[in-house]
Amino acid sequence: MTRLAATPPMGWNSWDVFGTSVTEAETRANAEFIAEHMAEHGWEYVVVDIQWYDPAARSGGYNSRAKLVLDEYGIPQPAPNRFPSAAGGAGFKPLADYVHSLGLKFGLHILRGVPRQAVAADTPIKGSEYSAAQIPDRERLAGWIDDNWGIDHSHPGGQAYYDSLVRQFADWGVDYVKADDMIAPYWEDEVEAFAHAVQRSGRDIVLSLSPGVHLSTDHAEHLQAHSHLWRISADLWDRWRDIDAQFDLLREWAPYGGPGHWPDADMLPLGRMGLRAEVGEPRESLLTPDEQRTMLTLWCIARSPLMVGADLPTSSGETIELLTNPEVLAAQRHDAGAREVWREGKQVAWASEDGAFAAVFNRGPEIAELRLPWATLGLTRPDGLRDCWNRSDIVPDDQLRVKLQPHGAALFRLS
Repeated sequence: MTRLAATPPMGWNSWDVFGTSVTEAETRANAEFIAEHMAEHGWEYVVVDIQWYDPAARSGGYNSRAKLVLDEYGIPQPAPNRFPSAAGGAGFKPLADYVHSLGLKFGLHILRGVPRQAVAADTPIKGSEYSAAQIPDRERLAGWIDDNWGIDHSHPGGQAYYDSLVRQFADWGVDYVKADDMIAPYWEDEVEAFAHAVQRSGRDIVLSLSPGVHLSTDHAEHLQAHSHLWRISADLWDRWRDIDAQFDLLREWAPYGGPGHWPDADMLPLGRMGLRAEVGEPRESLLTPDEQRTMLTLWCIARSPLMVGADLPTSSGETIELLTNPEVLAAQRHDAGAREVWREGKQVAWASEDGAFAAVFNRGPEIAELRLPWATLGLTRPDGLRDCWNRSDIVPDDQLRVKLQPHGAALFRLS
């Protein structure tokens, strides 16, 4: 892939708060909030998630056999009742242009395969001699949504369809595509075909692959070659067990992150969420303040992409402050990778390979007081020590001394 995503992408995604039913007005409101309050800290992508082409999208899940908005070539189009600026065949270009006018970048979700509706109508594939009825693989179904058939990539029309799809995205001004149902199970030919379509699109587009259920590091080199980021877990929600599971996954995937290719620990379930989501009722994140800090600390030290899933305009000031702490975000933007360097029971420590950052975590339910010799962390005693969350300096001694609340964390910058 082209060397985009030199640092892990940061942005907003509509899924955790609006599910399948996000509207143009809601997307614009969140984009405006990011531009005014968060862009200076690196937040830049605005991503519309799944089923933007379903006029009847609802909260709480997917519509089976939905009547999708497609053009004459079987390419999904934004539902005009939800995205009024898309009327008259304008597609997402007006919305993307607006996001760009704010100094941000626009992204969307797309599902693997070809719409069943296009196959039934045998729509021509734009720019080719083929048609949609020639390319479906009806055995490659998503287990959780029935909009699409899989694609038979032994037929050249399969690549032609993806080429036409991503060309349309490029014409709209799309900067980021979240391609779903690609890697659980791992559809190697689908990944390659979509990556090739992105490369041929004529536009720089960041490619994100989802979801990462049971994703093996055996695929790491293929993922690095054919995507910019890839999910390493199933959907993550505001539950401690979901956050806790990422410690083992990120430890396993940490060696494979770097400029242009990032293991993705999934979205940040923070702030006001669940307004029309798949999981849960309207709520502030159910994670405790300590759990929220722990999640952000882990994501940042491990250099995971950061995609927040809140309705930002109605989220608390505390949430926005959490998301815009420059000293914490610096760990996520840092040049050097990091890894787990110590684990004992429910306590864990990570450190940057160049010794610039160290993070300690208490995954247990009780307060933990840690005294860790620097050598235990693979570090030399620093001259200076900065508490990134509290933004305060500490006089270092021969040990890192820290008291952690249940499910709590601390992040330090060493000098």
